[in-house]
Amino acid sequence: MKLFLFERIQVLPVNINDAWRFFSNPRNLKDITPPSMDFKVTSPNTDQTYAGQIITYTVRPLFGVAMNWVTEITHVQEPFFFVDEQRFGPYRFWHHQHHFNEIEEGVEIRDLIHYLLPPMQFAGLVNRLIVEPRLNRIFEFRRQALMKIFPVP
Repeated sequence: MKLFLFERIQVLPVNINDAWRFFSNPRNLKDITPPSMDFKVTSPNTDQTYAGQIITYTVRPLFGVAMNWVTEITHVQEPFFFVDEQRFGPYRFWHHQHHFNEIEEGVEIRDLIHYLLPPMQFAGLVNRLIVEPRLNRIFEFRRQALMKIFPVP
């Protein structure tokens, strides 16, 4: 069993409360997810993240195959961090930490994701050739989208 780690840091020219309002609203995920993933929140509308919250989605993470994804928000310390964990979905384990740190240039957004792939031989190779490059593309799209949503003044 190989636990993988994916980390990304981005600085946005906003204050921590504006960053929190955007990232803690599940409805905004669609705006920072590549259109090819056909991402849709299917749980009841909520504009705020809270511990114990269950969020359901449909998404096409790989090869255009539609999947249901269920996450639970397990930890929230507004406006500094929250954690979502997959309950059902494409991964064997998914633990995504969202950290917000106010700095001189605005807010540093740090995503720290620990994940396990479904049991398979050559999981390391599958991660290196398929999963990690896919996560890189998703987060590069997100970086570009956030630069448009929060342009430098």
